[in-house]
Amino acid sequence: MTLLSIRDLTVHHGQLRAVDALSLEVRQGEVLAIIGANGAGKSTLLRALAGLILPTSGTIGFAGRDITRLPAHKRVSAGIALVPEGRRLFRSLTVEENLLAGGYRRRPGPWTLGAVQALFPWMAERRGQNAAQLSGGEQQAVAIGRALLANPDLLLIDELSLGLAPVIVRRIYEALPEIVGAGTTALIVEQDVSQAMRVADRVHCLLEGRSVLHGRPGDLTAEQVEHAYFGLDARPAGQEGHD
Repeated sequence: MTLLSIRDLTVHHGQLRAVDALSLEVRQGEVLAIIGANGAGKSTLLRALAGLILPTSGTIGFAGRDITRLPAHKRVSAGIALVPEGRRLFRSLTVEENLLAGGYRRRPGPWTLGAVQALFPWMAERRGQNAAQLSGGEQQAVAIGRALLANPDLLLIDELSLGLAPVIVRRIYEALPEIVGAGTTALIVEQDVSQAMRVADRVHCLLEGRSVLHGRPGDLTAEQVEHAYFGLDARPAGQEGHD
């Protein structure tokens, strides 16, 4: 079942056309990874899906509903939560206070404070610690937990591994199957191609705001991904692997 449907979406970042007539679908219960170099339009796409930027044209459908012009706070209530690039925690608040902030527009579902602390066990014993004292990886985990407390159907994670040590990234990704298993679909923006290919059910590679390659990781060769990523002999989207 299609959860998110994007059709001919164009989004400008200032004068720049950051997303250019993009179409893609996210299916319920899958992990879809968006890869691409800096400036490919990945973060702009996620901000548009979260309602932080209004598109110039095109449509966004979510759970059978047109949400193209829906305000950001109503998208949270509809079932979309964003983990922004840079984590954006409240640095003056504690770990627990940051987590609880995600429940302000909480929907019914499996994610409670206790469930998030079970997913990341260190959080319970450090719940009173100031968020500013956490490492980058710990802050990322708290940002994910904060988003989960809204009980989203679709979790958007922007640049999950950016600036984090590989061992920390691996630990965070190890939580992903449990998140998806609880009923949350995940759309991840990731610069680490090898990591994205390991965890995703499907990938889209963006170049200058367009999808130039997409399919299942097992159906795409390293050469195809490299050429799409760097714009070498890029071919139009539509080279989907066997579905």
